[in-house]
Amino acid sequence: MKKLREGVSTGSCMTGGAAASAIWQTTGRCPDMVEVETPIGKTLYLEVIPRENRACGIIKDAGDDPDVTHGSEVITQVEILDENGPISFIGGKGIGRVTQEGLKIPPGDWAINPVPRQMTEKALRRIIGDKAAVVTVSIPGGEELARKTFNPRLGILGGLSVLGTTGIVRPMSEEAMKDSLLAELDMYANQGFREILFVLGTTGENALKAMYGDFKCILQVSNYIGFMIEEAVERGFTGILIGGFAGKLVKVASGTMNTHSHVSDGRIETICTHLALKGAPTELIRRVYDCFTTKSAMELVKKEGYERIWTDIAQKASVYCIKTAHEMAEVGIILLDADQKLLAASENADRVLARVLVPMPCADGADGRKNPQDPAEDPEKGENP
Repeated sequence: MKKLREGVSTGSCMTGGAAASAIWQTTGRCPDMVEVETPIGKTLYLEVIPRENRACGIIKDAGDDPDVTHGSEVITQVEILDENGPISFIGGKGIGRVTQEGLKIPPGDWAINPVPRQMTEKALRRIIGDKAAVVTVSIPGGEELARKTFNPRLGILGGLSVLGTTGIVRPMSEEAMKDSLLAELDMYANQGFREILFVLGTTGENALKAMYGDFKCILQVSNYIGFMIEEAVERGFTGILIGGFAGKLVKVASGTMNTHSHVSDGRIETICTHLALKGAPTELIRRVYDCFTTKSAMELVKKEGYERIWTDIAQKASVYCIKTAHEMAEVGIILLDADQKLLAASENADRVLARVLVPMPCADGADGRKNPQDPAEDPEKGENP
């Protein structure tokens, strides 16, 4: 098996560019290559591109990791001041600003994370001593690239973040994905939230918003349901509602907490088990077992009048999720059909829903939104995941 190639973080690129810019100003010559010492002790050797006003660019090489910033140029300029003092950081073109509480950087500041700042300051101190300096970093095209990242959900607007805790990018997209999810979860926890809606993706999120209105906080957990439940509980969350397409969440009813197709399946087998528990004839179970897709199995179940199995499946999924939470959080399940209509919900779904929704009082003081236990009130239109 081919060994995947590591890459360089945007923080390391900023550090290298800053060091090169400072060397250029103090020696009169722009270096062709610069050394960057990473927090994990690995030394990087980065090629330098000279730019205007003694700014220096470093091309971001993400290695074999599917990073959206791969191939981007990180341009850093250092202004060395006459007096001694601190080193400050400014985001140039393509760098976002933080707008929400709960992240490592306070609202209003540039999205340049603490470790890249520390790396850059350490590198500059070796060159300029105690002199004060202003570091300006930019990533051309960063505003467009940021739309493909988690930044908008984290309240980082206008561009990318300068990231990196180790200085290198390990080619593990799953690890990077989990890190992004935890950053968002940490933000909500730091803001004081203790109830949350987990959805699998944008389609489910939009469908649930259309049904019920605004939620206190929503997090797209992709396939990492068990992982995110455990992490949420560790951060003090006590109410979790999970909503999404039944064809995906049916796996959870079998105790599978990572729903990626490369990890597990068992969807058809789970449906067959619940059909058998409802006394469905062997001939129907066999026909469902022979289905190639969950959608075709769902259509067959509906045609034969066994849709009540979905409530049992939702309930079983809830039981497994509560076990995953070590019974420290109440976890409700809402299953959506292929048209993003309400298919079924666990027994506790309405109770958990009330905890995760932003209150919307009616004239009589009651909450006028739909009960997840009542499929008859579902919207007529939705998106297919």
